[in-house]
Amino acid sequence: MSDHSTEIPNDGFMALIGATITEAEPTRCVVTLKLDARHHQPYGITHGGIYCTLAEGAASIGAVVAQGGKPAVGMSNHTDFLKATKSGTLTAVATPIHQGRSSQLWEVRITNDDEGVDGVLVAQSKVRVFNLADRPAK
Repeated sequence: MSDHSTEIPNDGFMALIGATITEAEPTRCVVTLKLDARHHQPYGITHGGIYCTLAEGAASIGAVVAQGGKPAVGMSNHTDFLKATKSGTLTAVATPIHQGRSSQLWEVRITNDDEGVDGVLVAQSKVRVFNLADRPAK
């Protein structure tokens, strides 16, 4: 992970599901997750909440780095599920659409990297985060 004088903890829910932050920059954040049966819904495919978690996690982490370590919290998460997955490694790449003083809007593309050279797009999201001023991230 790149260092922008912002230490991003890899704990909490993201750690619980097994997600790993592989890159955290002011204009790009990458999170990966190796899928297994823990991530499935009752029909044996990846639960939609996994995609939403990766999207909000990547966008929020990117937003924190972009504002020098001040926390950012999710305001909305619109995730479209494009292709069902059962296994593989998901990669969520978040990039900002807008980085304002009070809020940011990030686009997140989630691919299954085990399905082709550049991976297959399995979900995409738009996540709006609220910038919390004057409080450092935990």
